[in-house]
Amino acid sequence: MGHLGIGVLASGRGSNFQSIIDAVERGYLRVTLRVLITDNPAAFAIERAKNHGIEHLVMRPKQFASREDYFERIAAEMKRREVGLVVLAGFMRIVGKPLINAFPGRIMNIHPALLPSFPGLHGQRQALDYGVKISGCTVHFVDEGMDTGPVIIQAAVPVRDDDTEDSLSARILAFEHKIYPEAIRLFSEGRLSVAGRRVVVKGEDIEGVGLTHPPAGP
Repeated sequence: MGHLGIGVLASGRGSNFQSIIDAVERGYLRVTLRVLITDNPAAFAIERAKNHGIEHLVMRPKQFASREDYFERIAAEMKRREVGLVVLAGFMRIVGKPLINAFPGRIMNIHPALLPSFPGLHGQRQALDYGVKISGCTVHFVDEGMDTGPVIIQAAVPVRDDDTEDSLSARILAFEHKIYPEAIRLFSEGRLSVAGRRVVVKGEDIEGVGLTHPPAGP
């Protein structure tokens, strides 16, 4: 059997896309990155794809008659490349029903907060404004809501009294780069199943990977 084909959707710098590329190149992930699709022709994620020989497509919603047409085309491009898992890496749009229907239970997203708290944009700023003591990040399966799908992995990051949105975002991002490849690895090994709202992980306890603890040092 060949490696799981991955299709990536990104709108910006693509740092999580890079973390996935790095995990593939060091052999941690045994998957094939088939295509990057972006809605932003200026996205730095395109340069990352070029640097690693990954095909990229720029597909802008305004080129299509409707939102449904846009996501139908994305689904078709993914299927054409035999993608088995769609990964959102800073894709700044709510995924449309045609793509969800084409890849049921096979679309992942990462969010910079501990869902269900602080969904939507600027999760880090929302956490600071609310005054929480613990924030973090979440990898989840995608459904038709905004950051409402079943949770796969979360990492907790303490909020410091002197944190700014930028400083908290940077510490959370370091954990995003750990847990996203881990979630993809578990999926690629057939170790994730969904029971209602719960994602059950077969085999090793992921807490043993150290993903729920902050790194040592500053």
